[in-house]
Amino acid sequence: MHTLTLPTLFPMLLLLLLLLSSAASSDITSDRAALLALRSAVGGRTLFWNSSFTTPCNWQGVQCENNRVTVLRLPASSLFGKLPSNILSNLTLLRTLSLRLNHLSGPLPEDLSRLSHLRNLNLEGNRFSGPVSDFFFSLRSLVRLSLASNNFSGEIPSGFNNLTRLRTLYLENNQFSGVLPDIELRNLEQFNVSFNNLNGSVPKGLEGKPKSAFLGTLLCGKPLDNACADNGAATPAASAAGNVNGSSKPGENGKRKLSGGAIAGIVIGSVVGFFFLLLLLIILCRRKSGQKGRSVDAEEIKNQEDEAGEKPIMEAENGRTDNGISVATADASAMSANGNAASEDGGKVAAAKKLVFFWDVTRVFDLEDLLSASAEVLGKGSLGTSYKAVLEVGTVVTVKRLKDVMISEWEFKEKIEGVGAMDNENLVPLRAYYYSREEKLLVYDYMQMGSLSAFLHGNRGAGRTPLNWEIRSRIALGAARGIEYLHCQGSSTAHGNIKSSNVLLTKSYDARISDFGLNQLVGPPSSPTRVTGYRAPEVTDPRKVSQKADVYSFGVLLLELLTGKPPLEDGLDLPRWVQSVVREEWTSEVFDLELLRYQNVEEEMVQLLQIGIDCTAQYPDQRPLISQVAKRIEELRCSSLQDDREQHDSVSNAE
Repeated sequence: MHTLTLPTLFPMLLLLLLLLSSAASSDITSDRAALLALRSAVGGRTLFWNSSFTTPCNWQGVQCENNRVTVLRLPASSLFGKLPSNILSNLTLLRTLSLRLNHLSGPLPEDLSRLSHLRNLNLEGNRFSGPVSDFFFSLRSLVRLSLASNNFSGEIPSGFNNLTRLRTLYLENNQFSGVLPDIELRNLEQFNVSFNNLNGSVPKGLEGKPKSAFLGTLLCGKPLDNACADNGAATPAASAAGNVNGSSKPGENGKRKLSGGAIAGIVIGSVVGFFFLLLLLIILCRRKSGQKGRSVDAEEIKNQEDEAGEKPIMEAENGRTDNGISVATADASAMSANGNAASEDGGKVAAAKKLVFFWDVTRVFDLEDLLSASAEVLGKGSLGTSYKAVLEVGTVVTVKRLKDVMISEWEFKEKIEGVGAMDNENLVPLRAYYYSREEKLLVYDYMQMGSLSAFLHGNRGAGRTPLNWEIRSRIALGAARGIEYLHCQGSSTAHGNIKSSNVLLTKSYDARISDFGLNQLVGPPSSPTRVTGYRAPEVTDPRKVSQKADVYSFGVLLLELLTGKPPLEDGLDLPRWVQSVVREEWTSEVFDLELLRYQNVEEEMVQLLQIGIDCTAQYPDQRPLISQVAKRIEELRCSSLQDDREQHDSVSNAE
């Protein structure tokens, strides 16, 4: 028997290490070759990968672990054509594949079934077609799958039940037909089959999903409003309502299509009726208009307020002005001749029952000017109703009419003077206030661009100005600095109501925080859902909010800014949703579609996302200070500007 000595073992160990090194090099070489073949087939010049690099791990959209490609994200990269066979399957350790929002077409290559480690697959927003192949159901590691917004057809297979780890399944906006199989997956959290040609009843295993998961189909039963007939189909009336295309096949449910003449008659009658009602409304509005024309008069404001069970602004004790906001005449008669209540020291109360100004201003309007101004309702919030007031001299201001003010007059004045004394470029300045027994008004600068909430969740159609990365990161930094200023006023000073509708924008898209300091002026909320979605878990009374609770709300705001999603959607709060996606290594999928074109700053976007996650930690002591948050945002903005310059230089050199 031979004894192996160290001199004998050393050459063998060296040979083994060389073989392992060679195998690893061969694997990354194979991954690199597969990626280059993919670019040649569908990428063209849209993927700026430097083929002189021996490793693909630094290429755009590619991430590696242990010198192997594990993540490939190429969203909105102008990829086109058919996915070639026997290329992607060579990325044998791939865990995440995202090709969403491209122009890829045809059937999917079945060799994708060899990606045994694949956990996240997102093919949303392409032109893939054909039935869902059985190879999907061998991908047992899949956690998230999105085939939404393609041209897939045929029946939805019951084989999805084989994917027992699946948490997300998006199949909406395709051409699937037939009945919906009973998909019973214990871990399934997000599901959508809306806007497909599906019929029959919603199966038992999916009845707990939101109604929005089944819209635009002919499905019936829970959670939808239309009941099923005995045969499992929707009732005729419900079927007509459920078919968003307004079509049905002859004989379906025993009903036939309406004739062309009947449809034409209905359309013509509807149009005539609409114009008749419109003419009647115009006549009534003209009769009610005052002697002076205005965009929204006091009567309109009264009607809008009365619908919500509120009083009009400055409800009259003895009457109201011709063309302005309603006025309590007892208080109006107490005004000074010029109405200027600004004191010499710029912030003290000059006299009761007058419009009280802050700071030493050269020209101010008086209460009578404000009350006679044309007014337009901007919105109703948890603290009161806001109006746009256009004065006769051309000045435009925002007037907030507070509700539920439960404190005494002297306490109100003491607190509001503290608010008016705050001066920072990232705050909407409070210019004046009015206090009477019946009404409490606050006057602010008017912000023409409106709120961040309107930009994020308003109209996204043609003509919309998208919020790019530079603008969003600037808004994040400005909002953080505004909150930082508030927190510097004292350890007990907090905003208490941070949300996207309280972040207003200037013409250059700089952020201004509004409604600061007002949570101490109002009483308990009539509903416990004030600032729902933004409130920190430990907050029970919105009047008692800590600075760390402000940080939590700001973290939700950051996540909203990056994802484009509201803080609550389908009953799932935004921080929880983001954390679940990041945990499943699908981080880039959380970003708003408008941000996908800025792939050169993806690292900075992920960093800002992490700041939002840190701010929304469950326990207050785990959250950073807002000063630390502002510093981190400023640093990543400097980094993104540097990366943008380098990317521009790189593209110029390549051309």
